[in-house]
Amino acid sequence: MTYILRVAVAACMVTTGVSVWVSPGYGELYELSKNDVMDPKALKSAEVSLFGVKLGDSEAKAMDSLVNEKIPGVKVEQEALFIFLLDQRKPTGPMAGVRIQDGKIDLIFINNRFSYKTRGIFRNVLNSESPDDVRKLLGQEDYGDENVMGAILAYDKQGFVINYLGKDVNVEFSSPR
Repeated sequence: MTYILRVAVAACMVTTGVSVWVSPGYGELYELSKNDVMDPKALKSAEVSLFGVKLGDSEAKAMDSLVNEKIPGVKVEQEALFIFLLDQRKPTGPMAGVRIQDGKIDLIFINNRFSYKTRGIFRNVLNSESPDDVRKLLGQEDYGDENVMGAILAYDKQGFVINYLGKDVNVEFSSPR
């Protein structure tokens, strides 16, 4: 019912010329490669998907969506528990991927090589110049560690961790703790 109401309101606003942005609340997926979500409070790892695959999905679904389905500009490699997605233009290392344990996806990751494909707040996070820039975008982390090598910013309640290592920025999505 809530979804229908939101769609009806959005349709009315669009037909009257009002710009609309619908947040991914209420269990809707935030597709990293499509949605322009900018509200850090709306982000939960259980609602994040990578090319249609989300945490808890089966290995078969991951294989269908990431390996068997051709993703434009992406080269796919499998190694042990991981399915790695590489940029075909510069396949120097994975730009995103998933880890599969016990037949289910338990980790989704993206890094700064994926910034050209992602949308919303994580494009800004992946292009951040410092841990403080990440905090300005996402708010204060639940806990973290910062030293001369870089920083780990853990947003455990939302289910993701930012590993900031200078120009290398990684985001790992897992089940919230």
